[in-house]
Amino acid sequence: MASLSFWKSVPFSNIIRYDCIRIDFEGKGILMQYYGTLGPACGQVEILKKMFEAGMTGVRMNMSHGDLDANGHWLELLFEAAKQCGVEKPQVLIDLRGPELRLGKVEQEFSVAEGELVRFGEDGLSVPQMLLDYAVAGDHVLLDDGKLEFEVTRIYSGLVCGDKDRANNWAIECRTLRGGMVKSGKSMAIVGKELPMPTLTESDVKNIGLAAQYGVTGVMQPFVRGKYDLVTLREALRAAGAEHVEIFAKIENLQGVGALDELLPYCDHIVIARGDLGNAMPLWELPRVQKEISAKCREAEKPFMVVTQMLDSMHERAVPTRAEVSDIYNAVLDGAASVMLTGETAAGKYPVEAMEYLVKTGQEALR
Repeated sequence: MASLSFWKSVPFSNIIRYDCIRIDFEGKGILMQYYGTLGPACGQVEILKKMFEAGMTGVRMNMSHGDLDANGHWLELLFEAAKQCGVEKPQVLIDLRGPELRLGKVEQEFSVAEGELVRFGEDGLSVPQMLLDYAVAGDHVLLDDGKLEFEVTRIYSGLVCGDKDRANNWAIECRTLRGGMVKSGKSMAIVGKELPMPTLTESDVKNIGLAAQYGVTGVMQPFVRGKYDLVTLREALRAAGAEHVEIFAKIENLQGVGALDELLPYCDHIVIARGDLGNAMPLWELPRVQKEISAKCREAEKPFMVVTQMLDSMHERAVPTRAEVSDIYNAVLDGAASVMLTGETAAGKYPVEAMEYLVKTGQEALR
């Protein structure tokens, strides 16, 4: 078996690593990127300063929880912290809503238990009409990256009180198979079904139009299905005068996995987004798919990011699990150009410590 020192010297495609710098085949140094996600847990200048000091190079803003103009105060805090730390231009990524189903606003978070009935739609939890129209009895509905799972037991459809405009499904009743906390804005999916959603929502177009004004450096396109999605996004950026903004193509469904070869020329980065990607297949297949995507990106010399649950236990714990730091290490060793934390920094109890572990583990892999 090869020694560890041997593997440290193996080039991935034409990329060699040392001292946290990638040297590509043209000899250009590419800085390894470490991202956090903005949110209440890190929404203070002092905390953001500590995250920059720990090695954070940029942040993600999740547009599913509000538009740029309504959440610009987060970026004001970020840029002030960056200024105080001497960081001239932090990377700012906006994660669009895109062709994704999400739960509507929940006035107060609540818990559901196994076997409990939950209603989605009219007189229940607010969900996109698309989900109601495509759900049939027996379907499994996933919520919050699959943390919660429901089985559709009843469909409410047809005319409502003689309303001729309401001939479609207007509610579904589901039995809880896997319980947990129900929270606003969480992702939803029907297992095994790809719904014909548009590439960009009205909110996405609005945020793309504001990107340059707010210092956005990259746009994350969710649920990329084919090159058309990326061409549509590129045209929208061009129309907004934001041609310089990079495109991060999120691979989080089987269509995206199958179309990877055609996607590579149309984006600047690939994102292996393991949350919804893990819902699209048996979970034990996810590591193999991640490795295959990583290998294709290395071969094509396309930078890629790995994200989702990298330090998930640090929502509540000050020290990660051994499995989590191994996951980060292996992602970087596989050639990732960037790694990202999501809820760990947006809503976790230890955002600074989480960033420290992310960066130190990544640096160790690059030694």
